Amino acid sequence: MAYAKDLWTHPVKQADGTVARERSKRWGRGKRWMAGWLDPEGNERTKVFSTKVAAERHGAAMETDGARGEYIDPNAGKVRFDVVAERWLRSRVVDPATAIRYESSLRLHVAPVFGKRQLSSIKPSEIAAWIADLGTRFGSSTARTAFLVLHGTLELAVDDEAIKRNPAKARGVKVPAEKAGRVVAWSDETVFRIVECHPPLYRPIASVGAACGLRQGELFGLAQEDIDFDAMVIHVRRQVKKLGRAFVFALPKNDTERTVPMSEGTARTLREHIEATKPRPYTLPWERLDGKPLAVKLLFRWTDDKHIRARTYDELVWKAALAQAGVIPMPGKDARGRRQYTTSRDTGMHALRHYYASITLADGVNIKELAEYLGHGDPGFTLRLYTHMLPSSHERARKAVDARLARLFSTFSHGTVTEQAADRSPTAPWEPDGGIYPDGPGISL
Repeated sequence: MAYAKDLWTHPVKQADGTVARERSKRWGRGKRWMAGWLDPEGNERTKVFSTKVAAERHGAAMETDGARGEYIDPNAGKVRFDVVAERWLRSRVVDPATAIRYESSLRLHVAPVFGKRQLSSIKPSEIAAWIADLGTRFGSSTARTAFLVLHGTLELAVDDEAIKRNPAKARGVKVPAEKAGRVVAWSDETVFRIVECHPPLYRPIASVGAACGLRQGELFGLAQEDIDFDAMVIHVRRQVKKLGRAFVFALPKNDTERTVPMSEGTARTLREHIEATKPRPYTLPWERLDGKPLAVKLLFRWTDDKHIRARTYDELVWKAALAQAGVIPMPGKDARGRRQYTTSRDTGMHALRHYYASITLADGVNIKELAEYLGHGDPGFTLRLYTHMLPSSHERARKAVDARLARLFSTFSHGTVTEQAADRSPTAPWEPDGGIYPDGPGISL
């Protein structure tokens, strides 16, 4: 049975045989009441409280949880957050890039606030304030990743019975929503100018990006053996992926290969590029830094004959082309005299994918097909992203209505209804036969 013991007094037998409670040496020091109970293994457990009521309530709750099979050892919650967070990281079955992202988020954003804390001491209000501050300072994407790490760690603690509930699941904890603004596609003329402002050697990169919708890493990982000129398709089989400071070949995003149709113009551009550059085998590890070496004939190489690095391409080729095309201002200088461009998320190379989506949708490619070409795992995502680019159905709706209701509208146009209505007295009873609403196919009252 649970009990509550007074630590500030102890029973003393009096001369008359009665028992009175007298002050102990602990009088006035620390919490007065100790709750005691037996855990499911029959071991006595204790915890001190300031009041008798709180001690009795806690002891009874512990015994009730034991009877229900929901008992959590109070001392388990004293484990530090960072100990469980390391276990959570090791338990993730994710690709190396995602593992690096989780580790970075834990190190930079989660551990500095919660790392040294006991699990049981973390409160929903603290999490809510922390996540709101992250969203304000670093943006919703950073905040969402940090919350994922925190939530996952606390959920593992619940599974390990270190804490009873996950405070990150409280209703007061609000995770910043992903900012999904309306996508605006560049015009044909803008894309033409950007491609033309590329150096001739790298012009095919932007051309294929606009014509096939490949991601940047997929373009840099494109090889001669991926181009099927007979079937007029491009097989998107890999990307160049950065892991820390090193690079690997890896499957495209969502770990799924795909096939994209290739236009005659795209095929001609690639044939000319292959003829001019004579692609040679290039080797990188597959998926992991210690992965099996994979050699393919990369179509696009940097001036040092190595693979193209996204940051180098962005700074030296892409942004320069945007500035020359008038899409962004010409560069200024930073404090160290280095060239500095003013850009945004909307002017990244991803914009070529949006352009590809806009022109294919305009010419009748459906959402399901477009999702496959873009490598989206969920066509619903494609629809949400590009629904405003779908050709207007207003004219089709007008023609459909006119075709099906031609007889009805012809009745109105010949004045039949107007003439019959004019012959009627406003107070005359309505007559179904020959009245204002003549019977006809598809019309019933």
